[in-house]
Amino acid sequence: MRGADKALLSLALMDARNHTLRLFGQYQQALEGVDFVVPQLPVLNPPLWEMGHVGWFQEWWIGRNMQRSRGMRCEPAHARLASIEPNADRWWDSGKVPHSSRWTLDLPGVASCRAYLLDTLESTLELLERADDNDDALYFYRLCLFHEDMHAEALTYTAQTLGLSLDKPLLQAFMPPPMTLREPLLVPAVAWKLGSPATGFVFDNELTQHEVSVPEFEIDAQPVSWAQFVEFVDDGGYDRPELWQGAGWDWLQATATSEGAYQGRRGPRYVEQIGVASGAVMQTRFGQPMRMLGNQPAMHMSWWEADAWCRWAGRRLPAEVEWEVAAHTAARRGFMWGDVWEWTGSSFRAFPGFEPHPYADYSQPWFGTHKVLRGASMATRSRMKHPKYRNFYLPERDDIFCGFRSCAL
Repeated sequence: MRGADKALLSLALMDARNHTLRLFGQYQQALEGVDFVVPQLPVLNPPLWEMGHVGWFQEWWIGRNMQRSRGMRCEPAHARLASIEPNADRWWDSGKVPHSSRWTLDLPGVASCRAYLLDTLESTLELLERADDNDDALYFYRLCLFHEDMHAEALTYTAQTLGLSLDKPLLQAFMPPPMTLREPLLVPAVAWKLGSPATGFVFDNELTQHEVSVPEFEIDAQPVSWAQFVEFVDDGGYDRPELWQGAGWDWLQATATSEGAYQGRRGPRYVEQIGVASGAVMQTRFGQPMRMLGNQPAMHMSWWEADAWCRWAGRRLPAEVEWEVAAHTAARRGFMWGDVWEWTGSSFRAFPGFEPHPYADYSQPWFGTHKVLRGASMATRSRMKHPKYRNFYLPERDDIFCGFRSCAL
């Protein structure tokens, strides 16, 4: 999809909007009766704001963008055409509307939000039909497609945070499958080109591609399973400060206090029960307590928890370049990915020669504070899954569909 032509992009944009509306239908069933009121949390947006922002972003970079055909050479601050919704910028411009203020906006109702999404998509498809079929001309159509796919996943983990029930087909789709457990893999030393080549669509944080010398390393063939994580819990992992970085231990104590946990936190987020003797894990999935299988990937832990498990096991988190090398070169030997996002040991930083793309807020503000995750989750649209893609979150985030794997020291 990073090199999709006009015809394929047209179908994908319609598919993305249909998926967004299908997910929002789940919110309507659960929240329309309370006027879509949700708690004010730093990890989510009000659902009606999230919906409108998806349409606004597409209209801002395509329908209102007189330089859309210039692609990455577009000047971000140039004057835009007026929106079809007079209040669109005041409501949905994420760069100018502070997160904390989104709960007090006079947002339009469901019908108006749906109409705005349909109208912006119709305009996008009309402009796409008249666009040239080259990478510059299609850059913003590809960007908006992937942006909407990201927000669809955000709607999914927001539903998990809020404990919203989902229709059975969606619930099954968002459940990580059991894994075939294999022994760790030895990956030979290599001179690796980290990042993506500058062809087709590329996210700015993947550029520029550069060579990195990677020594031989051993890496897990699959993410750490629940059975493996339970052993850490059974061995007092949440009570042993020597296993935690100082900031991680502080996070753990603060989290236990904020969650009102008796005797502190004893497992990843949403875990209601984690058995010392039985090894059973009960984790709430979209409002329903479910028993996790021992060979399912452990999920919903922060970077601090992943790092503490590795210290306990005498291992370490992989560097993002090691993860990328293994994903490309060890797949035939059993390296599996794509069920959970995977924390790496790497901080999110610019590659050499980095230059922000027109959507400058995508990467640059988060360098140095966030950690890199690689892979994808069961809620990631298939066209988004790419072994070069760099996801990034603050180390305390545990609401996303994240796990980890380890490397030998």
